[in-house]
Amino acid sequence: YVAAVYEHESILSPTPAALVDRQSALELMGRNLDIYEQQAVAAARQGAQIIVFPEDGIHGFNFTRSSIYPYLDFVLHSHSVKWNPCREPYLFNDTEVLQRLSCMALKNKLFLVANLGTKQPCEQTDPHCPSDGRYQFNTNVAFNDDGMLVATYRKHNLYFEYAFDTPPEPDYKFFDTPFAGKFGMFTCFDILFFEPAVNLIKQYNLKQIAYPTAWMNQLPLLSAVEFQQAFATAFNINILAANIHHPTLGMTGSGIYTPVKSFTYHNMESYGGKLIVAEIPVITTDYETSLDQKTPSRVSEKGNEQLPPQFYAEMMYDNFTFVPVWGEKGELQVCANTLCCYLNYQKAVLTDELYALGVFDGLHTVHGTYYVQACALVKCGGLSFSTCGQEVTDATALIDFQLWGNMSTPYIFPLLLTSGITLDFADHRGWKNNHYFMSKNRTSSGLLTAALYGRWYEKD
Repeated sequence: YVAAVYEHESILSPTPAALVDRQSALELMGRNLDIYEQQAVAAARQGAQIIVFPEDGIHGFNFTRSSIYPYLDFVLHSHSVKWNPCREPYLFNDTEVLQRLSCMALKNKLFLVANLGTKQPCEQTDPHCPSDGRYQFNTNVAFNDDGMLVATYRKHNLYFEYAFDTPPEPDYKFFDTPFAGKFGMFTCFDILFFEPAVNLIKQYNLKQIAYPTAWMNQLPLLSAVEFQQAFATAFNINILAANIHHPTLGMTGSGIYTPVKSFTYHNMESYGGKLIVAEIPVITTDYETSLDQKTPSRVSEKGNEQLPPQFYAEMMYDNFTFVPVWGEKGELQVCANTLCCYLNYQKAVLTDELYALGVFDGLHTVHGTYYVQACALVKCGGLSFSTCGQEVTDATALIDFQLWGNMSTPYIFPLLLTSGITLDFADHRGWKNNHYFMSKNRTSSGLLTAALYGRWYEKD
């Protein structure tokens, strides 16, 4: 089927904390919706059957609970009401944004997923009801090619979004399409947690995900395109990921991902939005993970060899234990807690770049709390140990490697990032003898990061 995602540079309110009236809010959102309209037309012309727009793309961000209120549409989060906002605009008040999105889907005869702020009054008898008597949700809406509202999803894992409430129960939301079956939905930070993202995929055996996001890139392990691809690969699904485009805030990185191919956009240099359209296969069966016959055996303990020094450095706000990756080839091992990481490597050419193999097995506590098990081969920012873990975007070293670890969780995201924030795929990856491994002969360009990023959800 043909899918489209649009990376949108939002027109933002210069004073998001100021209180405005509904009319001014609609005016600002209208300017973003005008751009959405052009993009929906362009996508339809290229044969797109579904388009996904980013999180916060219509209203922007940095609101307070009260300042966002005029920007919120009313949405009934229920299955019982069949509603086409474009054809029946008068059913509910405060649904101007929904009406425009519905009409875009209808006019262009495509499925459309977008993100907006919504409100829902609640009774004081409801124990979860906020003191102002209403819920405010960060919401994805999906419309079919007739403009019918077919699904709404309320973001569960809020990322410092004080204007919004967490829904009382996680939403497991998906909608049906004639061209690719069921599509699930979740938003941005949700991708790092079991609820509802992983549970949704497993419970309903979903193979397509629409994913609006407003993601701030964090190298070396959590750049948007890097993690989006790893997620599609790990769960063997297609992901349509639409990010916002604000390079000054570190926000870019969208794509259409299959388990074996990615169509991505990452651009920190220029401004303006970007439409990606790609034809991808509908996934019906599971790809077999090909197992490498040369799967490494445990690193042998050689008696008198000089072992490279262990050192500690901060990476992604976590205290990693590292060993340097010196020389043109070798076998390394580094451990922390219960996790040991192993690397066999051979550099095609010796360059004056420092690489290191790092391990972290613990609770990550900055910008969210979640348990990580990671084995990571990274290029350091400079030549001293203290630069390992820094954000690096360019590299020249071509390295053949096998990386493996005795992970305690089945949820491993294989990251493979090369120079210029471009993506590559491992030649082989999978489980063998209770170790997860990935191997690659010769990346397409210099290696930035090769990592096994494990999420041990039970220990969150």
